[in-house]
Amino acid sequence: MTDDEILRIFNKTGAILDGHFLLSSGLHSNKYFQMAKVLQFPELARTLGAEIAKKYINTDIDAVIGPALGGIVLSYVIAEQLCVRSIFSEREKGIMVLRRGFSIEKNENILVCEDVITTGGSVSEVIDIVLSCGANVAGICCLVQRGTHGLKFPVHYLLKMDIKNYEESDCPMCRQNLPLVKPGSRQ
Repeated sequence: MTDDEILRIFNKTGAILDGHFLLSSGLHSNKYFQMAKVLQFPELARTLGAEIAKKYINTDIDAVIGPALGGIVLSYVIAEQLCVRSIFSEREKGIMVLRRGFSIEKNENILVCEDVITTGGSVSEVIDIVLSCGANVAGICCLVQRGTHGLKFPVHYLLKMDIKNYEESDCPMCRQNLPLVKPGSRQ
């Protein structure tokens, strides 16, 4: 798929929002990617998941993991394409953990996925889980990489957009007193 085709899907579903947003990372931005608007449509989720899975089709992968909430659906559709299991991590008392009976075995090869990566904070927490289980990070993937992250592994993305993010103290939307919206899932 081309960037234009992917952008058309995102725009058609209303997944790209304009405004003044507080991102999960704590940064502010004038753009927000609400991938739930895309992933609510099974055929689009499968199409995008299949596009990502192409990169890993000949890779030894035992499972795909994504952080709740953004990585759950994407993890599932990618795992479906790769014929492996799908699991997710979630926060418990502010810490990313495996729950619901999910486990990762030593030496398994785990693909980490997320809907949108900004700073890589949630993905880093998932990577820590994988490594603490003695497993291997087989790759990292996302629908959108929105700028520079600090991840120590290469990231495969469908779309990269360099969108400026701001610390609150440097945010031009704050200076304009625009209402701040927190649409993300991290609490």
